[in-house]
Amino acid sequence: MNHDEKWMELALLEASKAEAIGEVPIGAIIVKDGDVIAAAHNRREIDQQALAHAELKVIQEACTKLNNWRLSGCTLYVTLEPCPMCAGAIVQSRIDKVVYGATDPKAGCAGTLMNLLEESRFNHQAEVVSGCLEETCGSILTTFFRELRKKKKLKRLN
Repeated sequence: MNHDEKWMELALLEASKAEAIGEVPIGAIIVKDGDVIAAAHNRREIDQQALAHAELKVIQEACTKLNNWRLSGCTLYVTLEPCPMCAGAIVQSRIDKVVYGATDPKAGCAGTLMNLLEESRFNHQAEVVSGCLEETCGSILTTFFRELRKKKKLKRLN
């Protein structure tokens, strides 16, 4: 297991925390100098906040811990490819590297639909590594949505 996979395992633990509270299972961690400085998971339903994505929550936590809005020298690990909102926050917070697991064909902005993280017209770019533990990251999402559809179907039938 390489370093990226080791850290992604921790992001997957965060994703499982999200799933345990009924959230879409997406988790994120930020690492600096070999230490986890922040960890978070999706909380949109629990908090009833559109901005409660795992990436935004973990960026907030890291900024607070470092007492700095600039997260230079940090790597963000996230189980699903960042959406446009999260990609924008990553660029604005100056994160150096983003490692993600599963691609997002509907909203992925780290290479799937577009690549906002490496856009040369911005004043900051983040290195992107895709597909880290992709199968595991993708399967937890697939299983979650399959079960959600089953529950909705049963509810309609009853």
